[in-house]
Amino acid sequence: MTFTEHLARGRSLARTAGDHAADMFGPMITIGRGLRAHAAWAKNWWATTPKDKRGPALFLVVAVIAAVALLPYGPLLALLALMGSAAWAGRERVAPPPPAPDTSNLKLAAIYTALTPYLVHESDPDPLYAHGGDFKDAFSSWEFDEEGRLVQLDLRYPAYFTDTEPQSRARIEQVIHGKSGRSREFRFTWDEEVNRLQVSALPPLPGDISAQRFVTAAGELVLGFTDTTSTNRMIPVRQGGAQTHQPPVLWRTGPRSAEPHLLALGTPGFGASTLLRSLALQALPQGEIVVVDGAGTGEHACLVGRPGVLTVETSLHGALAALEWAATETQRRLDAHNHAKRTGGMPPADTLRPLWLLLDHPSELTELAQAEGRPDPQELLETPLRHGRSAHVTVVVVDRLDALERIRPSVRAACKARVVLGPLSQHMALDALGGPLDITPSSHTPPGRGYARLGGAAPVRLQVPATPDPLDDEAPIDQRDAVIALLPHADTRTESTADLAPVPSAPHATEPTLVSDLSAIEHPRLDLPTVDLPPVPVLPQVPPMPSEAPRYH
Repeated sequence: MTFTEHLARGRSLARTAGDHAADMFGPMITIGRGLRAHAAWAKNWWATTPKDKRGPALFLVVAVIAAVALLPYGPLLALLALMGSAAWAGRERVAPPPPAPDTSNLKLAAIYTALTPYLVHESDPDPLYAHGGDFKDAFSSWEFDEEGRLVQLDLRYPAYFTDTEPQSRARIEQVIHGKSGRSREFRFTWDEEVNRLQVSALPPLPGDISAQRFVTAAGELVLGFTDTTSTNRMIPVRQGGAQTHQPPVLWRTGPRSAEPHLLALGTPGFGASTLLRSLALQALPQGEIVVVDGAGTGEHACLVGRPGVLTVETSLHGALAALEWAATETQRRLDAHNHAKRTGGMPPADTLRPLWLLLDHPSELTELAQAEGRPDPQELLETPLRHGRSAHVTVVVVDRLDALERIRPSVRAACKARVVLGPLSQHMALDALGGPLDITPSSHTPPGRGYARLGGAAPVRLQVPATPDPLDDEAPIDQRDAVIALLPHADTRTESTADLAPVPSAPHATEPTLVSDLSAIEHPRLDLPTVDLPPVPVLPQVPPMPSEAPRYH
């Protein structure tokens, strides 16, 4: 056996002996540690006792000891009590972990420090925000959830802060959003009158609602769903196999609508074409649609040949022919309505049926028309956009967010209803939505998520119902089945009552009908004055859809 092996064996034996000794003498070590603690306590007690009271205290101790010694089994019981108390006092006590720092105070202090450079002025004698100051002087109230994330914050700011400028507001909102967590959306409510800002975290919107028949009034379409604080209306929907109620974003169309046309912008892959498909499925039961697919990707091939779908065009030639027909049809409807108002009659039934012009990525056709030297398809939208509300014609334009500059100013001005889908920055929100956005977007945006602004109202969050292309094999099968169930067929299409001609019922051969009985009654003739009506002008005939325009390419 080598020296190294002897050394290793000796070290192992010593370690084993030490462990056995610790097990054997552990109680004695514990009791000894406790006796030392008792002795230290007695010494401290004797030192703190006044000298004039030490004699009586010592006499009391001796008397107690003598009384215990005279009791039966007194010394043994006293020894056992002393050993027990010594063992308890000498036990190894694990020090409690230091308390964790309050994360809420750390986060609020970080927000206060980050806001100080933007809310302090060198000439302020008593600044509300100062380097090294206390955040409790500026923050009125706050709330955190179970995970330590900020839920609500109410803060004050100095009166000289330019809270009426969108750039100044956006800077403060970005700072608070960055310090509070970019994975959530926050709503900022500015109160310029009392110089207060309320920050509240918004819950996620439901993303598992598929396309379905929504309970709405005539002329109302569901763009998507939003927060309960953004609307006072709830509609029943099927969500996750159960019936629930969700707050919708309703877009009202028709002659009395303040926002008769819609402009939807989105980042590719975030549901812009899905929104157009959802609107088409909602409009088809009571109207007719014309679809222009400028991208030519076949996203709307499921609508080809369906009842109520006049045409689905993907080429520049077909799009120009369809839009020329739409402009002529709008003018015809407008003339018919004007004539009906002058004569006091009813306009023709076909002019009361809603007509929808759905344009997907028209900027692609604009670039192609410029390259070929042909008219811009967006120019043909002038008449439907200007007179569409009176003529029951609605225009929906869907395009990419980066193609906003290629959309004509007349189209942007006429489309008062705006929708933006996908990630959105603060400087793009002003151009895309037509107004400032008081919500900081999240760093992660799911498909179909965005914002909607109807007219002059404040922007609201929007989640578009899942309406995938039923011909897309990668889409979930349940969502595709929901879209297929909504597609109109020849035997399921709902026709308006104006299109149905009354069917006269033939009287029975043997029994006299009520009409034949009343016809036998002689009524006195009424002498009514004659009224001279103006001659009825000849209305232009409805121009047919151009036969040379292909239905789908």
